[in-house]
Amino acid sequence: MNRKEKIWGLIILIIVFLGYLIPYTFLSNVTKWYGSFLLWSILAILIILVNYFLTKSWRDDK
Repeated sequence: MNRKEKIWGLIILIIVFLGYLIPYTFLSNVTKWYGSFLLWSILAILIILVNYFLTKSWRDDK
């Protein structure tokens, strides 16, 4: 694992941590379920984009 992959992995961990932290702290006063759902949807899209950038340079050299 090179330095670039470690940075992308750290970004993924931060996004996952924010998925737990934000709904239970900043959105705790939002009584509607779609407040957290919107956040989790945005974070899921961010994770997909990070995974794309992480894996786009992988090659199958034989």
